[in-house]
Amino acid sequence: MSDATPEACPDDSADGAAARGLAVVRLRPRADARALRHGFPWVYADQLVTDRRTQALARGAFARLEDSERQPLGLVTVNTASKIIARMLDRDPEAVIDRDWIAARIAAALALRTRLYDAPFYRLVHAEADGLPGVVIDRFGDAAVIQPNAAWAEAMIDDLAGALVALTGVAVVVKNATGRARALEGLDEETAVLRGALSGPVAVPMNGAVYMADLTGGQKTGLFFDQRPNHAFVQRLAPGARVLDVFAHVGGFALAALAAGAGSALAVDSSAPALALAEAGAAASGTGLQTRRGDAFAVMEALAAEGAAFDLVVCDPPAFAPSKPALDAGLRAYERVARLAAGLVAPGGYLVLCSCSHAADLAAFRGASARGIGRAGRQAQLIHTGFAGPDHPQLPQLAESGYLKALVFRLVP
Repeated sequence: MSDATPEACPDDSADGAAARGLAVVRLRPRADARALRHGFPWVYADQLVTDRRTQALARGAFARLEDSERQPLGLVTVNTASKIIARMLDRDPEAVIDRDWIAARIAAALALRTRLYDAPFYRLVHAEADGLPGVVIDRFGDAAVIQPNAAWAEAMIDDLAGALVALTGVAVVVKNATGRARALEGLDEETAVLRGALSGPVAVPMNGAVYMADLTGGQKTGLFFDQRPNHAFVQRLAPGARVLDVFAHVGGFALAALAAGAGSALAVDSSAPALALAEAGAAASGTGLQTRRGDAFAVMEALAAEGAAFDLVVCDPPAFAPSKPALDAGLRAYERVARLAAGLVAPGGYLVLCSCSHAADLAAFRGASARGIGRAGRQAQLIHTGFAGPDHPQLPQLAESGYLKALVFRLVP
């Protein structure tokens, strides 16, 4: 942290902060503070006075945030290398951000998950929505994975891990340092085991199936807990069905469908390690799973050429529109997925299309999906719209916290 006060902030408004060694940062005169006062957690770079002293702040430093009239807004963490230059940590500008503060936030998040789930497999901390900006923690029984996606969390990773162990009793803590969010914060990509040791993938029971999660080498934290309620809905359509799961990762929808009595399931993914984990999950679940490695688009085209048909087709691709500049291209990709997948659905069958792109809102994604189905020459009924589970709570003021959408269509015979 820096003990310097930004040039734009006279001493009389910063005495309390200066006494604690905190910098003071201030909104530009035309920056609207109302959203921040109403719960929006971010300050963008063009909203903040960025004079010499502010620019000198260490990444992740704490500062008192004031509006242009020198009225306090709260305590923030600052990273001048990020477009999100400040993140609200506490509405109390006198708050002390230490291990006890972190522990209080994790304890509140834990209380919610303990009420929601009867086994310790869930997203424990969902970043801003749980009051820990940029921090994701997924729990896998006696192990947990922390994604410190903001500079302040990287700097306090030992406190995060210590508070997590003290509150949950987990024996293994992994720091996952991969992903676009860390790159935008100017952080490294070094993943490490911080506590304990791992002997291999972790078995995760969910919706009657067993999934194998690679906590150090898999995508994200190793498993996508957010799809749990959508897996459960698809299980209602699965008994006796021929199932195709495209972009299957470690077998998400396919294993759930098999656990519910699907007649067969084919999992498609470009990653051989992911498909190996899917096969291991099927074996642990006592079911049989077919896999096919390859580019999802190419495999769907090949299946169509082979005359294949399925009663239930699920497509859960990566984020094709991770940001607004990528939106148009992303929507075209979602439309193409829908067109190819719809052609593989047997008459009267079901098509599930998912998007984890926060830049593509529900209306835009639904429109792209409908266009793709229409271009395949099919007609559909939308029978269900799903979202992430309650262990991924949304911050109402932050649209980005509500990213996942799942559309379930019945294709008219």
